[in-house]
Amino acid sequence: MTTSVQGKSALVTGGGSGINLCFVRILLDNGCSVLIADLKLRPEAQQLLKQYPFPSVDGKAGVLFQETDVTSWPQLTAAWKKALEKFTTVDIVVPGAGLFEPQWSSFWEPPKTESNEDSVSRDNANAEPGHYAVLDVNLVSPIRLSQLAIGHWTKTKQKGCLVHVGSMAGYLAGIATPLYFASKHGLHGFVRALGELRDDLGIRVSCIAPGAVETPLWHEDPTKAVMLDEDTVLIDPLEVARGMWQLVVNPEYGNGTILEVTKGETRVVPLFNAPVPTGEGIMVPGYEASKDALYAKLKTEGLEVLIYAHIGIFIDTVTFTDALVRPDLCFRLRHKQVTGGTITDL
Repeated sequence: MTTSVQGKSALVTGGGSGINLCFVRILLDNGCSVLIADLKLRPEAQQLLKQYPFPSVDGKAGVLFQETDVTSWPQLTAAWKKALEKFTTVDIVVPGAGLFEPQWSSFWEPPKTESNEDSVSRDNANAEPGHYAVLDVNLVSPIRLSQLAIGHWTKTKQKGCLVHVGSMAGYLAGIATPLYFASKHGLHGFVRALGELRDDLGIRVSCIAPGAVETPLWHEDPTKAVMLDEDTVLIDPLEVARGMWQLVVNPEYGNGTILEVTKGETRVVPLFNAPVPTGEGIMVPGYEASKDALYAKLKTEGLEVLIYAHIGIFIDTVTFTDALVRPDLCFRLRHKQVTGGTITDL
């Protein structure tokens, strides 16, 4: 027997576009009101606000928008409070906002420093504590929103449903976007860890894990657009949203379920000894080419990062391919030479 969402309410981060917007439409069409928490709304999402006003005169489901930077805990909390204020309770929570390791928050683009001025990273090298935006969005924010939701449900003795947006990257690997893979591995582990809540407290936790999905990021980010070619197979976001719908309405799911979506296929990924993924749309063909470009750069230029050597002196940008940080050896940096702990200009 499936679960009805008629008359219920949901909070969806990242609901202004892509997969999450498709899922918001499904919820609204089935009588569930939604608060979208996102940085902005695409035109099609703005149209939804006109189509499903809240509150509606006839008591039907409606949609609200709260401008939200999910990396800000105060803004995330404000979105949660607004949802409770407008809906009284929140039955379904989807921490859907995500990043596919853009250049401005990438392992291979270290944060900018005085000796790393060409970096396009927006991550702050002097932040205390230090952090990467892609991890804040993909991992930290979903954990925090889950905490807010579970806190509410356990205090009010209510059942609830958490649907996370993971990826096949959560059990695969790829050198070109290591922070993205790390974030999805972490998210999948978090979802599995909370799986026992379903049977003990009636709080269902699951995660959708699609391959490469047809979303705006592929066309709006030049570094990702080059990964596509005429033979690229991308999964329809509506297909992924339908998988998310099953995670909400099918009571068999929710015990840490990881539901994989490839083009035309779905499967539950077991915790142990999962078969190798099959089907179309697992990854874009240009990903391998991006790996080749990365390795070529590492072999010729190295990775420039600000390094502090433990020899009582400050060392400028180190090129990993050229330098070995040993005070008893002579080695060359980009602008300095160190011999026995003495530093001289080149």
